[in-house]
Amino acid sequence: MERPSTNQNPLLEYLVNNPGRLIDKWVHYFEIYHRHLARFRDQAVTLVEFGVLHGGSLQMWKSYLGPRARIVGVDINPLCKTLEEEQVRIYIGDQGDRSFLRQMADEVGPVDIIIEDGGHFMAQQIATFEEMYFRMSEHGLYFTEDLHTSYWARYGGGVRREGTFIEYAKALIDRIHAWHTEDPEALSVDDFTLQTACLHFYDSVLVIERR
Repeated sequence: MERPSTNQNPLLEYLVNNPGRLIDKWVHYFEIYHRHLARFRDQAVTLVEFGVLHGGSLQMWKSYLGPRARIVGVDINPLCKTLEEEQVRIYIGDQGDRSFLRQMADEVGPVDIIIEDGGHFMAQQIATFEEMYFRMSEHGLYFTEDLHTSYWARYGGGVRREGTFIEYAKALIDRIHAWHTEDPEALSVDDFTLQTACLHFYDSVLVIERR
């Protein structure tokens, strides 16, 4: 199989020449990452990734963001704790457990980047967003990956099925436009309206910029 062109994308270069542990992500995500994350490189930032698996992406974020970055992984598998290293801390818990999320968020403090690549079930994705988004720094980026599970029944998904993350995300489009409603009882300005600059929808990825 032909290798993907790196096109001066350091994240793709890292993937192609991977010096560390296995990375399990779709290749087209890497253009999205670099487009949005380049401004954070060599800054004192905190990145939290839900879904550790082999730990390769945590090493990639550490390499990409630089020595001033703090990398936090979250996974339900206790074996992932053994993947901690310099700059990398790992919390073990269920991302669908809101009390765990709150405790972890209290310990970590303000987060600049969240990569939500965890269990991909609808309740997990929604709980993680609701508990973590408003705890982020004012210029943070929130990524929800693998949105395609919103269309898969085994994850609780289905086309236009109520309660999926993709339907939840469609409502966020209304909320960001709440300034303009002529029916404030149906749609009113809330914290999401006040604290969000924009939403970027890609194939299987949503990126939300705080501002």
